[in-house]
Amino acid sequence: MPVNLPEVIAEVIAACERYEDALVHNKVEVLDELFWQSPHTLRYGATENLYGYDEIQAFRAARPSQGLAREVLRTVITSYGRDFATANLEFRREGSTRTGRQSQTWMRTAQGWRVVAAHVSLLG
Repeated sequence: MPVNLPEVIAEVIAACERYEDALVHNKVEVLDELFWQSPHTLRYGATENLYGYDEIQAFRAARPSQGLAREVLRTVITSYGRDFATANLEFRREGSTRTGRQSQTWMRTAQGWRVVAAHVSLLG
């Protein structure tokens, strides 16, 4: 299986950049679009465990829109074949000294690249 095909990496980078923009600007409709609409999708957050697209969508709809700005410190994207990739990044929220971590598993679907699993946590 080819790893890190340049054209696949470019596609996933574009999807991740779109996700990051939607996250910090609270574009809920884009965030909803970028998660795979499946009961198999999951997201573990800093304070919540969400199972299935419906729980993730409900969380996004209820989340406050303040305090979302952050600086991305490092990003590592790895693709496996043409249809599967992981994106891992470190970030720091504005006004905080704590480092956060975000892991996403991306899958190519008929609708485009979608997050099928995500995990967000903060270092002590």
